Formats: sequence, C-alpha cells, structure tokens
Amino acid sequence: MPKITKTLGPLEVKRLSKEGFHSVGGCRGLYLRITGGSKAWILRIKIGDRRRDLGLGPYPETGLADARRKAQELRDQVKAGIDPVAQKKAAQSAMKASQAKQVTFRQVAEQYLEAKAGEKTERHTQVWRSSFEMHVYPTIGDMLVQDVELAHVVKVLEPIWITTSVTATKLRGRIEAVLSMATVMEYRTGPNPADWKGNLDQCLPKPSKVAKVTKQPALPYRQIHAFLDDLHGIEGMGALALEFAILCASRSGEVRGAKWSEFDLHNAVWVIPAERMKAEEEHRVPLSDAALDLLKKLPRDNDLVFPSVTGKMLSDMTVSAVCRRINARREADGHTPWTDEKSGLWIVPHGFRSTFRDWCSEQTAYPREVAEQALAHTIANKVEAAYRRGDLFEKRRHLMQEWAQYCQSPAPELGQVIQIRGKA
Repeated sequence: MPKITKTLGPLEVKRLSKEGFHSVGGCRGLYLRITGGSKAWILRIKIGDRRRDLGLGPYPETGLADARRKAQELRDQVKAGIDPVAQKKAAQSAMKASQAKQVTFRQVAEQYLEAKAGEKTERHTQVWRSSFEMHVYPTIGDMLVQDVELAHVVKVLEPIWITTSVTATKLRGRIEAVLSMATVMEYRTGPNPADWKGNLDQCLPKPSKVAKVTKQPALPYRQIHAFLDDLHGIEGMGALALEFAILCASRSGEVRGAKWSEFDLHNAVWVIPAERMKAEEEHRVPLSDAALDLLKKLPRDNDLVFPSVTGKMLSDMTVSAVCRRINARREADGHTPWTDEKSGLWIVPHGFRSTFRDWCSEQTAYPREVAEQALAHTIANKVEAAYRRGDLFEKRRHLMQEWAQYCQSPAPELGQVIQIRGKA
C-alpha cells in the first residue's frame, strides 16, 4: 500500500522551517521546498518516462490553496496526454518570436540602410535617411511595420506628390524597398502597400501627368564674359567658388566640398571621388589655365579649397547669394539684372551648367558625348554605357580650355559687322 501523506493546513505549513522537501498533502506529489530560508512550491510528477519537478510559485506569495489547485490542474493535463513543460516552452518561444517581429518602420529602414551600406555611397545613404526623417518618420516612423497599410503610405506621399513629384516618386520607391525587406524578414505579411502598379496608381495621379520639369534660370552664353566682370567685383570665397564652378562646368556641391587632396595641379586635373558625385562615379575634371590660375591664388591653410570664414564647407546659400548680390548691385546702378532669357528669372549658380551646354552646342564642333561627359551626365542608353570605357579626357581638356578662353573674351555684339579682308 502506498504511504498516505497527512494533509496539512495553512498554519501547519507556515510553521515548517526545516530545510528540504515537505509533503503537504491534498494533491499527490505536492511539496513545499525550503532552502536557504526561502520557500517554494514543487510538484513532483512523472511525465512520460521522465520524473519532473515543476515549480508552482514562491511561498507565501502563492498560498496553500492556490498551490493545490495549480498542482491538480497540472496532474489533469498530464493525465490527458499534455506535457505542461513542453507547452510552456512552446508558449515562451512563440512569445519571443512575436516580440522579435514587433519592430517599427524606422528600425527596419535603418536595418535596410545598414544592409545596403556596401552598395550605396555615404552621400546616397544620407539622402535616403534625410528624406525619411523629413517626410516618412513623422507619420509612420514609430508604427509597427506590420501595421503599415496603403492609407498610411498615401498619407506620407500625398502632400508632396504634386508639388515635388520627382522627390515623391523616389520616396515611394524607398518606402517600397523597406517594406519589401520587412516582408522577407517576416516582420510583416501580405502585399506591399507602397507598390505602384495595381495599388498606389489607383490612389495617386501618374507622376508623368503632374511632374513639372523646371529648368534652372541660366545666363545666355554670349553674356558670360560681362557677368564674370561683375563677379570679379564681388569679394569673398563664395564668389571664387562660383567662378571656379563656371570654369569647370561643375555643380555647386562638387566645388564647395572640393579638397586639396583631390587636385593634381602639376597635371592640371581634379579627381572628384564617387561619394561626392551625383552619379556616384569618380569624375576627372581637366583644369584650364584660368582654373589653375584661380587655384594658385588661394591659401592652403585648410583641407577645403573653398572654406567658409569658420573653416567649414561653404553653404549652398552662400554661393547663391553671390548671384543675388550682383543683381542687386546692378539694379542699384540702374542696369538690367542678369536673367534667363525665356523665364525672365534671376540666374542661379546651377544654371551656368546650362550656359556651358548651350555654348558647346552652338559655338563648337565637339560631339555631344564630350559635352555630356564634361557635365558628368550619365549615359541614358544602357547598351552604349556598357561599351563606353573611356571618359574622353583629352578631348574634354581641349573643350574646357576653349570654354575658359571664351569666358575671358568679350563676345561680339549682336548685329556687329566684322570686316574680313582677303588677299589682294
């Protein structure tokens, strides 16, 4: 006959103090374990072929009645063929798996940028992060990525879809990429709410219908010499940076971020690293005599070629302000400001790249690809891009020298008759 355990009451249990296991009765296998002054309930039970000690909670937080109830529930589960230990582990595992999927859109976006860091330049990554900070995170940044739906994506894109269509289109693709990663990582399920075809195209107008191609106000190339005369009357590093950008047909950001380590003055070449180029490819710029002369007059006490007064990189507004100062001075002197012929708007620094391009087309016989390479434009035709290996550097060297000479020479006035004398 099995030994029958005396059923203890609450007061008797409270008086137990000897270390070890104390059977309290009321449910087979229920013990109060005392060790090191602490007390806890234990159910000793056979599950399958193994004997297990199952914890039921500390005493006195868990009272005698609750301990007996829990012990009996576990015995009933085992009797029904359920392994409570395995069931508990499965529940904990499911909870951890669920918690692992509780990630926000911001967290997945940062994870995506880290994963793609080897494919993208630092500049490219910063552009992505800035666009998210400005347009995406305020709306869905802190939302669980699994909860992001079509309505949320529309809410992000709608305010800028028409006003800045190009930016909005790029942003949609970035959101789509992040949500696609979230699906692959099993953070979310279902269709991608940032997909365009058969999805957002039903909620937003086509980009081609709303995008407004706005050209930067550009100076007619015949006026470039007169403009440079005005520019030479402006002091400051911003004016020098603008003149250098004009001579090299470069973007403002490329010039403002230029470092002396990028220049080989002996061979008259400026190598702009890929991370500072819009196309994310290294670009060699042949330096004309005029560009070299300008560089040689600059101080070398800073790694930046055109530093601000604080020693940091010039801001875009500093260079833009040079054009505005020139036009304000012209108006004050009773002269017509420098404007774009078609729009009538005041010129801006980026427009001088268009000035250079117009001059190439109308005043030179250089092939189109030479002018486009000088502007560091990407080749739209993928087949042509695949076969083009060189950068037409020597041809561009002659082109940039001719451009600099044109900038330094007064253009003949329209209608001026030039007498050409032949041999007698």
